[in-house]
Amino acid sequence: MTRPPLYQQIRQHLLDKIQCGDWQLNHQIPTEERLAKDFGVSRMTANKAIRDLVQQGYLVRQPGVGTFVTDRKVESSLVEVYNIAEEVLSRGHRYSNKVITQEAIEADDEVALRLGVRLGSRVFHTLLVHYENDIPIQLENRYVNPRWVPDYLETDFSRHTPNEVLVAACPITDMEHIVEAVLVDEQTAKWLSIDTQTPCLSMVRRTWSEEHLISYARLIHPGDRYKLRSSLQRKSA
Repeated sequence: MTRPPLYQQIRQHLLDKIQCGDWQLNHQIPTEERLAKDFGVSRMTANKAIRDLVQQGYLVRQPGVGTFVTDRKVESSLVEVYNIAEEVLSRGHRYSNKVITQEAIEADDEVALRLGVRLGSRVFHTLLVHYENDIPIQLENRYVNPRWVPDYLETDFSRHTPNEVLVAACPITDMEHIVEAVLVDEQTAKWLSIDTQTPCLSMVRRTWSEEHLISYARLIHPGDRYKLRSSLQRKSA
């Protein structure tokens, strides 16, 4: 029987330590140098094993400090826009969604202001719940300017996420995020399978493609299932 590649053996060793409880939340794992020496491999091989677990949410790197066991909440970046389906699949989990609304409507005051269109203008509206392993992790309430994505409502959203459709039609060049803690109404709580007293994260996102304002969305996440991340890497002179 063929043995798995060395980096997978290291990855499984680290994962076993986490899943059996030997390494608890915030435990600092051995360095790449230590793992490379213990397993008789290159540092690059050890790095790949660690990187896989970072991408899957088991570990988090703190530059200049080390790598630690994390709480493995679903994580989203504040400085990049990712396809939520790809995020879930990258963690080795099952992605699905439920389409609640898929329609053309007239823009009310808020939508007109956020989307930069005239009051009463025709806009596209979708409302979806995104699931990870059948657990709701995000309610996506999105409005799209049909001038820039005219075929948006023709999409089969069971096969393609709104993000995937928008990026294909109009590559994102700029974005705006506004994040706040909220409590949700009974209907939203029902969609997310939570209590109305469960703290949630609300993220308002607007995206542009060059000078065109393409989309305005409000994304609601149960606070105990989601976290937001932002990082800045300083370039040396």
